[in-house]
Amino acid sequence: MVLTRMITVGLAVVASLLLLAAPIAKAQPAGKVWRIGYLTPSDIPRETLIAAFRELGYVEGRSAKFEIRSAQNDLNRLPELAAELARTPVDIIVAVSPPAIVAARHATATVPIVMGFWGGQGLIESGVVASFSRPGGNVTGVYMLADELDVKRFELLLEAVPKARTVAILNPGGGWNVSRLTDDMRRIAEGRGARFLTSDESRDGYETTFAAMSKAKVKAVLVPSFPRFYLERASIIEAAAKHRIPAIYEWGDMARAGGLIAYGPVIAELNRRVATYVDKILKGAKPGDLPVEQPTTFELVINLKTARALGITIPQALLLRADEVIQ
Repeated sequence: MVLTRMITVGLAVVASLLLLAAPIAKAQPAGKVWRIGYLTPSDIPRETLIAAFRELGYVEGRSAKFEIRSAQNDLNRLPELAAELARTPVDIIVAVSPPAIVAARHATATVPIVMGFWGGQGLIESGVVASFSRPGGNVTGVYMLADELDVKRFELLLEAVPKARTVAILNPGGGWNVSRLTDDMRRIAEGRGARFLTSDESRDGYETTFAAMSKAKVKAVLVPSFPRFYLERASIIEAAAKHRIPAIYEWGDMARAGGLIAYGPVIAELNRRVATYVDKILKGAKPGDLPVEQPTTFELVINLKTARALGITIPQALLLRADEVIQ
């Protein structure tokens, strides 16, 4: 009798578990290949993002197909590329940078969009999301704090090169508006007795741009948050070294590649967050119910080898705050 009851209870538990598992099975059909759109203003390296997807089981050619669309540094192409992704169709779009996110949002109100990442101000004002806690609509993702971090980088740069009397920001050009940053930076520079300049656009290459800054006696330059600058980091770092201009960058890898200083979020961690958003949405979560997140892990990387080559001494107080010092 006891054994019969145990069997009956066991069967009931198994049946309940099967019922609970049914929605999950429905959310992830066996053999389903998810089409994931990726919209970016330039050919940004995406190895860490693909690796983050792989960790969650999204493998190219098996369980996922990545539809990559790059504007090749021409922001005017983004609306056309976003519309193309929406027509493909894809199951979800990962859009990198505000112009790409806005273009995707205008292209579709139904395909889920994950911001990877929104940099700068105006996220709510632009109408992309209703609020950070309840985005509403079809957009959510990571808010990068790009403007705030660029100001922080500029302060770190002046701390690293306190004797600089002419400082500059590298102008991304291509319709990218840096005017929102320059007023704050000019006030900071002038407060330290320094003159602030915005470089020319790098239409003829970074060598020409840095040569012009050298001629203008620029002694320190901020390389701001901008997708193309990461892609072209080798050329920027080479030009800065040739003209002996100390520079600060966004990603730790840029200091590891020979830049003087880098401060910003850990890119692998940001990409894991983006992949997690995609995973949750493909499993049934609504984008509008997922709060917008901000980075929480940052790194300060200082390259003393580059400092020695430039003939500058990084203050000890700054070195002590670094997460990584390259000798």
